[in-house]
Amino acid sequence: MKIAIVHDWLVTNAGAEKVLRAIVDIYPHADIYSLVDYLSDEDRKIVLKGKYAKTSFIQKLPFSKNNFRNYLPLFPKAIESFDLSAYGLIISSSWAVAKGVRKSKNQTHISYCYTPIRYAWDLYDEYTQNLKQPKKFLVSATLKYIRKWDISTLDRVDYFIADSNFVQERINRIYNREAIVIYPPVDVENFKFCEKKDDYYLTASRLVPYKKTKLIVEAFNEMPDKKLIVIGSGDDYENIQKIANKNIQLFGYQEKKNMIKYMQKAKAFIYAAVEDFGIVPIEALACGTPVIALDDGGTHETIKHKVNGIHFKKQNKENIMDAVNEFEMSKFDLKKISKDAQVYSTSRFQKEIKEFIEYNATYENK
Repeated sequence: MKIAIVHDWLVTNAGAEKVLRAIVDIYPHADIYSLVDYLSDEDRKIVLKGKYAKTSFIQKLPFSKNNFRNYLPLFPKAIESFDLSAYGLIISSSWAVAKGVRKSKNQTHISYCYTPIRYAWDLYDEYTQNLKQPKKFLVSATLKYIRKWDISTLDRVDYFIADSNFVQERINRIYNREAIVIYPPVDVENFKFCEKKDDYYLTASRLVPYKKTKLIVEAFNEMPDKKLIVIGSGDDYENIQKIANKNIQLFGYQEKKNMIKYMQKAKAFIYAAVEDFGIVPIEALACGTPVIALDDGGTHETIKHKVNGIHFKKQNKENIMDAVNEFEMSKFDLKKISKDAQVYSTSRFQKEIKEFIEYNATYENK
């Protein structure tokens, strides 16, 4: 049958795009739809095998390349504008509105859901509490509209797949729908085991507030005898650079080969965000690098205390400092950490999701 893959937006090669790439590898002849497609040439080769997505009218709106998120009130109308009537199977890769595409009763829609829309649901207060009027009124009204629309489109999804037990619970709580869990693909094959470690800690992510990288830096400011390397770029880069002491090095964005090198040699990887799953910590584990992570979200499931890392309970520098000190008093089997991480492989993901999709799509279209 003809297959359509719908992704929220295509602007970078981040975690969701790694999932998208794995799905495109399964169904290389599928047509791809997205609100906007501004991938770089390099990312396009990696994520879409050089293909271009069919985009919505938002692609043509003024300043959409850098400011398409400002058109959030139009996202529902834009995603509903796609005519997918020619496809027997629709696969949405959704953390925002992709799951809301229109479909008929003769089509199967399977949604790989990273989370119900964060800023409209779980993070609503966080996104709105510091806004000033009249912006706060406008943003609040928009998000309430998005929530109402989000719920109204649930009957357009036949099956939900969650990327973690954490997200499965969200889908059940917010949508009152069941979901199976298929963990996302991780490139564990290229993040190879390295037993010899250097004397530094590592954190890597987009430098944006919710990743809490600044908090990690603040903790290491209080531990001048411990070296921290920070990899990543983003809005928080300059703020972090201003406060970082001499024991902290900011390396900005790094190519994958350099990222692997730093992952392999780090004595531990540190992660303080509440993630839906968290691919980067698994990449660290594949290198045989223990992970110090928040005991919440995806890392609550993937990081086992004193087995492949150390948990801390709260997002504050004192908890991070205590976790680092506990790590230094603990011993880990680095080979076992790497071996256990192989269960998150891309081949495993593709096998599980292909079996689920093709069984249920065939069933629906008998």
